Amino acid sequence: QVQYVESGGGLVQPGGSLRLSCAASGFAFSVNGMSWYRQAPGKEREWVARITSSGGSTSYADSVKGRFTISRDNAKNTVYLQMNSLKPEDTAVYYCRSSPAIGSWGQGTQVTVSS
Repeated sequence: QVQYVESGGGLVQPGGSLRLSCAASGFAFSVNGMSWYRQAPGKEREWVARITSSGGSTSYADSVKGRFTISRDNAKNTVYLQMNSLKPEDTAVYYCRSSPAIGSWGQGTQVTVSS
């Protein structure tokens, strides 16, 4: 079955960096776009970034543009999110999913930005 396993979250101070990973399985990873999403407490889940199947094109939400970088390794069925210059408003549970969506959400990984 389709699985998404996110990892790499944690507690970081404002201005710090984290690198999230998402291992996907159960579908043809290398021919599907992938996206990262996040959900902050009390808010709806929002889209953060997307990468095409080849990795040749990326797009970002305005709130993270210039600070976050999405990448992928098709040999490892893994997508990454490098997050730099983190702000308290980046605090959320982060999820990955294929784009278009296949399968259910994973458990996500918690990112907390606080001093």
